[in-house]
Amino acid sequence: MDVLQTAQLLDAVHRERRTLDVGDVEIADLATAYAVQRALTAVRLGRDDAVVGWKLGYTTAAMREQMGIDAPNYGPLLASMRVDGLLPDHLTQPRVEPEIALVLDRDPGPRATADDVLACCAGARLALEVVDSAWTAYRFDLEHNTADGSSAAGFVLGEDLPLAAGAVAVVLHVDSQPGGDGTTRAEERGLGSMVDAARSVAWLAGQLAADGVALQPGDVVLTGGLSRALPVGPGQRIVAIASGTGIAARVEVPV
Repeated sequence: MDVLQTAQLLDAVHRERRTLDVGDVEIADLATAYAVQRALTAVRLGRDDAVVGWKLGYTTAAMREQMGIDAPNYGPLLASMRVDGLLPDHLTQPRVEPEIALVLDRDPGPRATADDVLACCAGARLALEVVDSAWTAYRFDLEHNTADGSSAAGFVLGEDLPLAAGAVAVVLHVDSQPGGDGTTRAEERGLGSMVDAARSVAWLAGQLAADGVALQPGDVVLTGGLSRALPVGPGQRIVAIASGTGIAARVEVPV
């Protein structure tokens, strides 16, 4: 199966709400995985979509430990992935994780430092990332996850975070909606920092530049899960609350 055929298969799997085992599809190395990702993005852009930013995967210890992957990757965020109301109902096995989103004012360049990145930001937001894997039960390696766009499926931008923030503590709740039994179904706690988020964007800028791609003004970059990702289903409400010195931010979405 060639790069385009693999991309078309992944696109069909998501649209048909089914999954694959990694043994079904050979992806030889990370370079091939990114080639498949680019082809998959092109297929999706052919449906009048647009790239509005990027997501980073496995930049934090919480997500590396949960998924057993020890290196970062990235994937594009598309306009169709922005969630402004209910979580989309076309997802197959959705999970959510809280993140620091940096909104860029300009490209920091391929040799940027964390300080350079922060100087190039228009702002920061508490965010929820929604992931949805083409691979059954999220059993994948770095190559298969990368080919699938690092599982990017949706994002919700919440309240502002100060760019000068230090430590950012977050609590993620997946609760019953009003009218349910009112109990918390699941909770995760995580910790991150604005400097670490900026370092992750600096890494992304260098990776993209090697492929002749630049970050754009207005791009949203999800900088990596601050806690383990939690599965979600109909009738639940997802809430993340961030705290720290000078920090009080919230983001939520019903399913």
